Amino acid sequence: MRPFPNQRLFEWQEGYGAFSIAVSGVEDTIRYIQSQEEHHRVHSFKEELIAFLDKHGIEYKEWMLD
Repeated sequence: MRPFPNQRLFEWQEGYGAFSIAVSGVEDTIRYIQSQEEHHRVHSFKEELIAFLDKHGIEYKEWMLD
């Protein structure tokens, strides 16, 4: 028996990502969120994520970004 019969199309993803910010980064984060729509007209989320991961030396596989 499925625990959630109304969610037949639901599947867990293969991985996840979690990021945190320091208190000192709150104002920058608020500004980013407020201008996010405009920002993503120039840079896609995927491009930005790759830049972030590369900047911080976080290893990833291309399939993880889809």
